[in-house]
Amino acid sequence: MNEPHGGYFTSSLSDIDPRVAEAINAELERQQDQIELIASENLVSRAVLEAQGSVLTNKTVEGYIGRRYHGGAEHADTLEQLAIERAKQLFGCSYANVQPHSGSQANQVVYLAFLQPGDTILSMALSAGGHLSHGATPNLSGKWFDIVHYGVSEQSGLIDYDAAEALAAEHRPKLVIAGGSAYPRFIDFGRFREIADRADALLLVDMAHFAGLVAGGVHPNPFPHADIVTTTTYKSLRGARGGTILSNDFELGRKINSALFPGLQGSPILHAVAAKAVCFGEALRPEFKQYAKRVVENAGTLAKTLQERGFTLVANGTDTALMLVDLRPQGLTGKAASSSLEAAGLTCNKNAIPGDPQPPAVTSGLRLSSSAGTTRGFGISEFQQIGNWAADVLATLVINPDDNTRIEQATRTQVAELCRRFPIYTDL
Repeated sequence: MNEPHGGYFTSSLSDIDPRVAEAINAELERQQDQIELIASENLVSRAVLEAQGSVLTNKTVEGYIGRRYHGGAEHADTLEQLAIERAKQLFGCSYANVQPHSGSQANQVVYLAFLQPGDTILSMALSAGGHLSHGATPNLSGKWFDIVHYGVSEQSGLIDYDAAEALAAEHRPKLVIAGGSAYPRFIDFGRFREIADRADALLLVDMAHFAGLVAGGVHPNPFPHADIVTTTTYKSLRGARGGTILSNDFELGRKINSALFPGLQGSPILHAVAAKAVCFGEALRPEFKQYAKRVVENAGTLAKTLQERGFTLVANGTDTALMLVDLRPQGLTGKAASSSLEAAGLTCNKNAIPGDPQPPAVTSGLRLSSSAGTTRGFGISEFQQIGNWAADVLATLVINPDDNTRIEQATRTQVAELCRRFPIYTDL
């Protein structure tokens, strides 16, 4: 075969770059042998992997369907149109932009479209369960805009809607944001609509963490209350990494399109757009509704198991895929707890809790999720076992923080045995 460089089109990754191949194979083994409890992760289908790793990697298509700045865009247009139509059908809206590279960039597009630097945004505080891109001080959004944060009740852990309404009346934000990254309960979108209307503000709902539950019909839909909805396409939606912006207002959509391109991004990542189309198509199938139902059931089981073992959950439980464990009664930090659980084969992440006395790099909480485990096939009995394993490891960490290796290793062996009963990606 006449190739411009020997093996360029034919040699495998392991032949060309064995160090990278080795790292990828090690990550595959980690995913196969450990239980994923991180709320921002899931396991995609083989079809999504194929789309994401396709020859679409080679294609640049700045602009929009029928109005590209590069030739050869016929098939790119087909794929993007598929993703758009499926997203609109899935979430019951009339406009979708599937080009954002991430959820954070989707939010940045909204800011660019409708705000000027210095404008006021009302959003949930990061410490109460919000997201970095909603105005956290280190983030671009916190540097460019006047951020006013609402929070949660110290007693219930639930959003303090009255306080949010009072803040909106006082500060008159141009944008109100509902949604976050660590809030475990349903959000009253109708109440936020009222809050936004009284301030004459736009309402943005960031549903990145519960989009799959909305798609599956087990979580309230932000529409018709929201003016704009942003989401990622992974997490509970279990698709390719990337973002999407939705609306029912074509005039808002026109401004969003201009803000995204040429305002913030160049070419979309076309192989990710194709993978989004696959993800949306999978979520439109009847079996996805069953998946979403099981996600909520399994999350409830994990939450109940932990509570029965003496752990405190923020907001006293969950309505969604995720939950937040308050470790202060055990005298543990999120950093120490997540490290020990990972050594035991249970991967999760440290997370701040409302009123957290610890710095962000340490925290007093753990964020857990049922999304990836449910994708793997785990049911109620498996999540009961997972909850008890986690409780055993953390209880030992409380008693003997300097020597809990034995329980970690024993649990990791049991975790691996369970994972072998629910194998993933066996032919990669």
